[in-house]
Amino acid sequence: MPPPIKVELLPHDPRWVESAALEGDLFAAIIGSCLVAMHHIGSTAIPTIRAKPVLDLVPVVTDLQALDDGRREIEAHGYEWWGELGLPGRRYCTKSDPATGRRLVQLHCYEDGSPEIERHLAFRDYLRSHPQIAAAYDREKARCRDLHPEDSHAYSDCKDAWIKSIEAQALAWRRA
Repeated sequence: MPPPIKVELLPHDPRWVESAALEGDLFAAIIGSCLVAMHHIGSTAIPTIRAKPVLDLVPVVTDLQALDDGRREIEAHGYEWWGELGLPGRRYCTKSDPATGRRLVQLHCYEDGSPEIERHLAFRDYLRSHPQIAAAYDREKARCRDLHPEDSHAYSDCKDAWIKSIEAQALAWRRA
């Protein structure tokens, strides 16, 4: 498991979208034809809220074994490989700045067809389309940051129940 990081919430930076696209292109070049799609998720993908300055991406792959077979190449490009890390069917990788150690990217890789992809995209799109819910999430993030300013793991645990309740709404909205 990656070590916890300090929880720093910054105003949305429009450059995050471009940085996510560049990081997606880099990862696509590493893994090649097993990549089906790349999605920018998480708070850096929601323009109206604050976010930790860490890009969350969902690479969708044809098959997890092909991704697993490319692990050495992925690690050679500066990613740390954490495996499923508690979520069956996921491959989780992080990338940090080699000079500062600051986390820059988190990859949540799933095989095409995984319901986890829809869950992530529904949550992102729901918050983008519902500013009042996005504002409530921003408040929840600030509350959890204030409780756990030095521990991103505890911060994530703190927001978990709120996120799960909104995910259910988001999935129903997406399917309607």
